[in-house]
Amino acid sequence: MRVAFIDLEKLSVNIAERDAQGPVSLGVQIHEERETWRTDPLSPLSPLVIGMGNFVGGRLIGAHRIIAVFKSPMSKTLQASALGGAAYKMMGAGIDAFVFLGRAPWPVVVLASPEGVRIERAELRYEYQGLRGVYAFTKFLFDKYRDFFAANNARSIVVGPASWTTYNGALASIDISPGGELSKGAEDFAARGGPGTVAAQGHNLAAIIAGGKARARHQAIADIHKIDEIVKIKLKKGYLEALQEKTVKYRYDPTIGTGGTFGVNYVHYRDLVPLFGYKSIYLDREERIRHVDALLRLFWRPFNELVFEKARSWYNCGEPCPVLCKKVWRGKKVDYEPFHAMGPFIGNYVFEEAVPLVELVDEQGLDAIEMGHVVAWIFDAVEQGLLEPEEVGISRRPVFDPSKFNPETDSRTNAKLAAEVVAGFVERSTEVLGIVARSGLRAAARLLEEKFSKRVAERGVRFRDLAVYVVYGEEGYMTPNFYWAPGMVAPMYVQGKYWTNYNPTFMSPEEFAKTAYDRAVIEALIEDSGICRFHRGWAEPILGELYELIGRRLDRDLYKRFAEYSIKAGADPRPWESRRAMDVVSTMARELGAKDWKFDRYEEYIEWWRRYKNSLDKYLGIVSA
Repeated sequence: MRVAFIDLEKLSVNIAERDAQGPVSLGVQIHEERETWRTDPLSPLSPLVIGMGNFVGGRLIGAHRIIAVFKSPMSKTLQASALGGAAYKMMGAGIDAFVFLGRAPWPVVVLASPEGVRIERAELRYEYQGLRGVYAFTKFLFDKYRDFFAANNARSIVVGPASWTTYNGALASIDISPGGELSKGAEDFAARGGPGTVAAQGHNLAAIIAGGKARARHQAIADIHKIDEIVKIKLKKGYLEALQEKTVKYRYDPTIGTGGTFGVNYVHYRDLVPLFGYKSIYLDREERIRHVDALLRLFWRPFNELVFEKARSWYNCGEPCPVLCKKVWRGKKVDYEPFHAMGPFIGNYVFEEAVPLVELVDEQGLDAIEMGHVVAWIFDAVEQGLLEPEEVGISRRPVFDPSKFNPETDSRTNAKLAAEVVAGFVERSTEVLGIVARSGLRAAARLLEEKFSKRVAERGVRFRDLAVYVVYGEEGYMTPNFYWAPGMVAPMYVQGKYWTNYNPTFMSPEEFAKTAYDRAVIEALIEDSGICRFHRGWAEPILGELYELIGRRLDRDLYKRFAEYSIKAGADPRPWESRRAMDVVSTMARELGAKDWKFDRYEEYIEWWRRYKNSLDKYLGIVSA
């Protein structure tokens, strides 16, 4: 890999060749070399690695992800986060990865092309030509560097306002046409774990702009006949046929009349989608079905009618991909995770109310999944009487009891209040929101339990018990993606992604650990390849052969290296400390009629957790503590 090492303190650039399987492997390698398990995530000594896979520029579709690898201010260990399509233009600079070290004296923008890499002082413009946040900054950069964009067919990655003031900042990339128009659907965020915060607060990095005329890194992957031969041997059909078959969920599934993660997930999981900050796991099935019927009518149906039955506004992420997974509703890209975060998860079942909320989260450059957890947690704390509305900057109490919820009227109330929380979170407008924005949800829960100890004692509920998160070490945590799935809160070394068994299922801890381990190993390798996980159906069976095409043997120990780093960092998985996180496991066990696990004692939860963790470590070849 051709790597640009950029020392932002010295404002210097050194380009060197590095032997690495992909951007994730490179990121782990750099962090291992620098022993960053000893450093704070926001230390200038803790590098931010942003790169692309070895399969860019050839005939493989979906191979142009940009991956960030960093020490997370949330989990306190290594995290990888990806965004789609941007490498299709950025590969033109002829640089496979950027390694950012040191902290610039002021915010900077880095520009890369085949002519070289330069660093310039950045003007942060988060309001520009009627746009706000990351959209405004992207358009401003395009206008300021219009000649550079035009000459190099470049694309940018930027941070938003939230990266400078919170732990939860994302990296945002929005494709832009030669005429300066923001491209519908061709926008994505590397958000989980706070990579934007690492860029801004750790390094004073505001933006990267890269492009040029460089293309395929390896000629073998430009040969469609070789690729076709590999696919036919493994999948018994041609490459394009296999691709179309394996991506039907994300394109359009005629059997259910919808497509994309938003379209499919609600009709597939139905009453198993988590609502109201996971409080729905305590409802009986009849009550859950009543809620799902309402959200299908008010939340899913308006989207599906316009996007699939009328306009068919489908787009890709910026690389030529026939899957067209980006479903756009009146100019706004709609995916399950961000819309569920600002929809049913926070007690909002009206789709039109979620659209401006997701837009606000995206503009600010926030991780929508984490923000959904934060809003739901704050709403629940107010509902439980642990917090007062004015303490979190909201104008009234939310309606956060599913049994008292009126979907049509209460959704609008909760949506309005959520917008107040999001804005206040970024601005740190109250003492409580400042604690959360600086500390993260886990540490904030402990601080608020001390601050409001009398309320906690009176109401008999702790702040931490209203949240769902995985515990890492003494300080780290990660909130799960929105699935009622024990694997999402199980003791895996990387969470907040799909590096686990995320099905709504239950089994013995040993068996569960094996299925999650298998999934984590291959998910890490797919991310390292730079191939979109929506293409994993055809890519996973032939991944080893694809690496052989470029003269490499696939190293399957990548996930183990994450585990070893976490242990050194003292941020390995620890037993649950949130009651609701534990109940994601126990309620699913009851839902499926598991007879061997009753979970009627705390010790039984811990037994399941420890047996799972010991089994995972055994598969990894790690000696459990």
